[in-house]
Amino acid sequence: MLDEVLNQIGRRQRFILTSHARPDGDAVGSALACCQILRSMGKQAHVVLSDGVPAIYRPLPFSDTVVQTEQAPEAEAAIILECDGVQRTRLTGLELYYLINIDHHTTARPFADVNWIDTNACATAEMIFRLAREAGVKISPEVATCLYTAVLTDTGSFCFVGTTERTFALAQELVRCGADPVRIAHNVYFSTHLSKMRLLGAALSTLHREGSLAWMNVSREAVDRCEASEEDCEGLVNYALAIQGIEVALFFREQPDGRFRVSLRSKGSVNVAAVAEAFGGGGHECASGCAVEGPLSAATECLLAQLRLRGYTSNLQ
Repeated sequence: MLDEVLNQIGRRQRFILTSHARPDGDAVGSALACCQILRSMGKQAHVVLSDGVPAIYRPLPFSDTVVQTEQAPEAEAAIILECDGVQRTRLTGLELYYLINIDHHTTARPFADVNWIDTNACATAEMIFRLAREAGVKISPEVATCLYTAVLTDTGSFCFVGTTERTFALAQELVRCGADPVRIAHNVYFSTHLSKMRLLGAALSTLHREGSLAWMNVSREAVDRCEASEEDCEGLVNYALAIQGIEVALFFREQPDGRFRVSLRSKGSVNVAAVAEAFGGGGHECASGCAVEGPLSAATECLLAQLRLRGYTSNLQ
């Protein structure tokens, strides 16, 4: 499908690039890189994200050019990256354009006019790197920085299932192209806001463990008390997963409407994407997300019931 993607890009001039709401590192890095690649091909391209760029990724090159809006600007085509449907972009008007879907998730769906889905890719960024190579576009240090950041974060710092020799070869090539792995790691992992550390303390105070399963939560009241933002919730689930003997971790964050967004993480023995998909979510086998109705007790029981239904809880004891 890469050939068809390039064929359709060649037929058009004006593009917007977007991804899912609350974009992660792969969404932001891949969109920024793909936009610059298209511009190198002589195209007009802009990155449009309904939620804008999270603070952690604002040091990335070109991040200040991202348009934050809920209305898709005028274009001939939209390239939707690592997103399983138009609705998840939270952009209105996308259905008016020719749609190109580029995704690597196991929960990816062929919703667009052209669907390039490669579940063997470690990140969507790997596919964008291949697109650039096939198009004959030189990878600049700035584009390499965006792609390396995407690969680093989407593989869980090269820890998730699906990290292979090819993943490290890609990282090596991106460093050769100018990505600075030390600087990128500092921006991603060593620039945490004080509000997030306070929120982590609140979350850890709710930590529960059952065999090899751990879960914790933050309420809206805790977020307000810590003067934290929605972005500060990102990654907190990994602290529960880091506990020795834990194979699966869940993190529940209360939303203004009383629902709970749930982050699911696994060390590899459980496919949490399958669990998240049961609630309309999805993602990676080791890192996924979904949303469930409250209150917290009901939300927790819903997830545990789904794990039991799939026989996971017995495997986790």
